[in-house]
Amino acid sequence: MATSSRDSEPVTLRAFVRQACAPRYLALLVVFLAVAALCARLGVWQLDRAFERAELSRVQEQAEAEAEQPPFLGEVLTPQTTFPGNLVGQRAVVTGEFVPETTRVVSGRTIGQGEGVLLVDALRVTDDGSAGASWAHLSQPPFLAVVRGWLPKDAVGDDGWLTDQWADVVVPPAGEVTVEGWLQASESTLPSDSAGVVVSSLSTAALANAWDAPGYGGYLVVIDSDPEQSDALTLLPRPTIEGGDGVNVQNFFYALQWWVFGLFAVALWSRLVVDAVKDQAVSVSQNPFAQLNAQAHDTGVGIDNNAPPRT
Repeated sequence: MATSSRDSEPVTLRAFVRQACAPRYLALLVVFLAVAALCARLGVWQLDRAFERAELSRVQEQAEAEAEQPPFLGEVLTPQTTFPGNLVGQRAVVTGEFVPETTRVVSGRTIGQGEGVLLVDALRVTDDGSAGASWAHLSQPPFLAVVRGWLPKDAVGDDGWLTDQWADVVVPPAGEVTVEGWLQASESTLPSDSAGVVVSSLSTAALANAWDAPGYGGYLVVIDSDPEQSDALTLLPRPTIEGGDGVNVQNFFYALQWWVFGLFAVALWSRLVVDAVKDQAVSVSQNPFAQLNAQAHDTGVGIDNNAPPRT
């Protein structure tokens, strides 16, 4: 019965403020406010992460719009270095020669509603805008993996390789070729991939090993080439940062989650104060000296209930 009465007893603002100003609850308030401030800061950080991807894409598009010509590959990426995430979708130009018998077919790729394969060839770089300085420390010029385009599923035979009809059509241009394309980060090597010509992942590290040549941390997706390649190949759209180029919904909800935690910390402190007021009210109803004892506990002044009355 006492518990039911305690829970139904209203708490006045005056009683709440009096209890909240007690040293013990002021100290708890400082702790809970510090927790709430930390949660708020983490929420802001997650919100920044949520919009970071969209901002990177916007800055990249603006920079490319202001540039009359895309940069040379050597100005943004060098061989055998880590591929920076902000280069995804960056335009670049490079000159080289397609190396015979390096073609790879990447299976299981979809464009629109159609399933098909990607055609990848090795470009032996001869000019990346650095006059050879970017690979001067290497034993030979690097090989750049170039995704030349997409082919429909019926272009592949039962063995996973191109049919004779398609293989003759999509031969890469001979001689020196200047390629403009989008940069994209390497994919991870799948355990199911072998050293064969048909693979399911586009791993530049695996390709560099198969081609026995130094490579890059990313690859190039063809936009245009001079001389032109076969128009039987469907060009790929511009790559985007993993997850798209919009707001990262997952990080956005993480931000909301941290802010809810911060509000919960303040609400928990308020609940502690309210419970203390209600407990004190119940104690006063049972013992008229309880309120004086509670106030003495908060102020540090002792009261002896058994002391004789003053005369």
